[in-house]
Amino acid sequence: MEFRFEQVSESSRVEISKSALLHNLRTIKAIIGSDVDVLAVVKACAYGHGYEQVVEILRDEKIRFFGVHSIDEARFLSTNKPDLPVLILGYIPFAHLEEAVSNGWRITLFNADSIKTIAEISARTGNAASVHIKLETGTNRQGINESDLPAIAQSLNKHPGIVVEGVSMHFANIEDTTDHSFARKQLDSFNRILQQLQSFGITPPIRHAASSAASLLFSDTHFDMIRFGISMYGLWPSKETYLSYLLKEKRNSLLKPVLSWKSIVCQVKDVPSGEYIGYGCTYRTTTDSRIAIVPVGYYDGYDRKLSNIAHVLIHGRRAPVRGRVCMDMFMVDVTHIPEVKLEDEVVLIGKQGDEVLSADQLADWAGTINYEIVSRINPLLPRVIVD
Repeated sequence: MEFRFEQVSESSRVEISKSALLHNLRTIKAIIGSDVDVLAVVKACAYGHGYEQVVEILRDEKIRFFGVHSIDEARFLSTNKPDLPVLILGYIPFAHLEEAVSNGWRITLFNADSIKTIAEISARTGNAASVHIKLETGTNRQGINESDLPAIAQSLNKHPGIVVEGVSMHFANIEDTTDHSFARKQLDSFNRILQQLQSFGITPPIRHAASSAASLLFSDTHFDMIRFGISMYGLWPSKETYLSYLLKEKRNSLLKPVLSWKSIVCQVKDVPSGEYIGYGCTYRTTTDSRIAIVPVGYYDGYDRKLSNIAHVLIHGRRAPVRGRVCMDMFMVDVTHIPEVKLEDEVVLIGKQGDEVLSADQLADWAGTINYEIVSRINPLLPRVIVD
């Protein structure tokens, strides 16, 4: 079954730029070279961009795997794309390991206890299980400790039904700093442990360590495959990553944001001077004002911390948020934009005229990171592929 997309007329929508997504993917491919594969990370609703939409755009591109976090995401993607090459990056409960093995989904292995269950499933079903060993190098999240590796390797070597296809690690501090000494230490550990694996008779054909930041900054992290996540969507992993790249490459026109978030004006009202707006009486007008209501709220992912801080774009001009962001709506001041009328377009993220509001700007206002801004956009909001 093919994915189908139709133009929608809902009051709020997320637009996904096909040309920007392909630009970002092809840009990183040019950087890493033809000998390195790409795992396209589409977990968390493709960082808020839409599972189906992103897969549809990338279907004709050379993608080694699509990376998801959970069995639920793998199942969802494979419902319409049964042959999609999927690597599950997160934990798979024992009860669902057989589903993963039967569907040929790659399993990230970081628990010794999972080996026995996977081996039993493989022996019973006759299906080989492809696993990617995740090594602990200093992040101290998911990962096999170096001290446990001999026993893990011995166990894997006993079970021919388990195919060690890959080995990976995850950087802890490659994004949030311009001092990459800790990342270098982790990379040294990864290389050392890889040699240990080989001494145990395990030589996985796919080594992968690089996130978006590592892919952009350090060629020696590329190995056989990179995991391209946030930057595939045209967002820099951090200001520090952007600065590091800018200092290294002396250019900044590299990535193109893929996502725009738009809504409409659902009411315009005149509010006299001295009146309160919204819950908690957190904003009071100081002059006669025109207030526009936007049918988006924190349920949709528009953070409540944006109250009385953020702006939106209407008629190519910035309109400040007034009062608290509600569950399903928020209010903006359009006194200075007298032509505003019902159902005019409102841009929450994106460009309108000469003005731009980025996910990074919203993240600064909300005291968070661009990852959270886009990945928390309600997955029920329609995603529409444009250009």
